[in-house]
Amino acid sequence: MTESHRFHRLQETPSQTAGPFLHIGLAPAAAGLPEGSQAQDNVIAGAAADGERIRIEGYVLDGAGHKVKDAALEVWQADARGAYPGGPLGAAPFRGWGRAVTDFSTGLYWFETVKPGPVAGRAGPDGKARPSAPHLTLWIVARGINIGLTTRLYFDDEAEANARDAVLGLVEHAGRRDTLIARRESRGGETVYRFDIVLQGEGETVFFDV
Repeated sequence: MTESHRFHRLQETPSQTAGPFLHIGLAPAAAGLPEGSQAQDNVIAGAAADGERIRIEGYVLDGAGHKVKDAALEVWQADARGAYPGGPLGAAPFRGWGRAVTDFSTGLYWFETVKPGPVAGRAGPDGKARPSAPHLTLWIVARGINIGLTTRLYFDDEAEANARDAVLGLVEHAGRRDTLIARRESRGGETVYRFDIVLQGEGETVFFDV
């Protein structure tokens, strides 16, 4: 058998979804197992972290508009000064990373953190880097998803910074850009940003190939 013939017969390795038991590995506390070192952790910033304290919450919705109640989300963000943490993920008071799962009953996910500052972004037409608008990067995985989905969350009260953001500018249709914008609410003195994620169909969230 020639070398070229041997490689011609190779086939793609079958893909596999996250399965219905992803919580056992990603969030054992939510699955009712001993927390150990992989405990679910929705709190990204400790009480001593600088910046405006905020809560982010929402639903993951499928193509039919139904709440996905077995999804897991991870988030990365800069601190209030626009700096990413250089130490371990568990370092206090700001870790810059968190993980949440949707509630098995309500489908709601949530994070508590501080609002991030602008960070260095992509270069503009003049070759100079422009600051990215304050944002969070989210990764979503759920039963039926072959590859984790990556998106960004921007803030609706940062309209001027959003208009300059190079990544948002890559999304040509304004309606599609709106799927990346979290809406600010005030609830009992707490600042809450609502951000629903639509996996497919009408109003599908913009996902990035990274």
